[in-house]
Amino acid sequence: MTTTPEDPTTALSGRPAVVDLATWQAARDELLIREKAHTHEGDAIAAARRRLPMVEFDGTVEVVGPDGPVPFLDLFQGRDELVVYKHMWYDGAPHQGQCEGCTTAAWHLKDAVYLNARGVSFAVLTTGVWDEVASYVAFMGYTQPWYSVRDLDEPVGGEMGYLACFLRDGDRVFLTYSTTGRGIEPANGSFSLLDMTPYGRGEAWEDTPEGWPEGDQPCWYWRSDADGNATWGPTSRPVPQWTRPGATPVETLGRRGHHH
Repeated sequence: MTTTPEDPTTALSGRPAVVDLATWQAARDELLIREKAHTHEGDAIAAARRRLPMVEFDGTVEVVGPDGPVPFLDLFQGRDELVVYKHMWYDGAPHQGQCEGCTTAAWHLKDAVYLNARGVSFAVLTTGVWDEVASYVAFMGYTQPWYSVRDLDEPVGGEMGYLACFLRDGDRVFLTYSTTGRGIEPANGSFSLLDMTPYGRGEAWEDTPEGWPEGDQPCWYWRSDADGNATWGPTSRPVPQWTRPGATPVETLGRRGHHH
């Protein structure tokens, strides 16, 4: 039976209109034209990104990891390219007090095997002191290398909440690209999948039809209680942490800022 959005027998409140398959396919094909244009523009931007100039810096500057101070060059692990995620850090905060956005991004970057196979190494950098960082990494069960870049200048240290790309030519090291804000979204595949769903991400800034479920602020669902309910309350912590050992929060937390 062909139905229309106005059909009171099939219309569902706060949900997409109910139509027949042919009507859906026509609308889907129309959207596909825009999606293809978006993909092609993304390809063009990536091509321009590959043509950006680069900045040389001292690759012998030392970062601190599980084996103590090591030169930044070591992060390449013998490969020619390196991607790093620069993780925000709150000194002295309990595990659940660390940045929910960075926690979620790093959670999606636990496996770099495909990057490695393509000649690209991956590491996480943060400004925390190493002892605090090591405890957090162990708690979260992260498998990729982490390093403290405390008190170091850009492009190794400096501002956090970034993705950055580097190129090595022998012992020479270059910064080729960096991005922050929503530019880090490629690190989080869940966003792309949520964008395909009818309810989307639940962000307050989204263009959402009237009557759809809405988030109350950006990133609101990146923190939850033990039951998975989005909350900024005293029992909240970054969502990935509920799969970690000892997940019960140990103290009341104030609401922390985020970088999106």
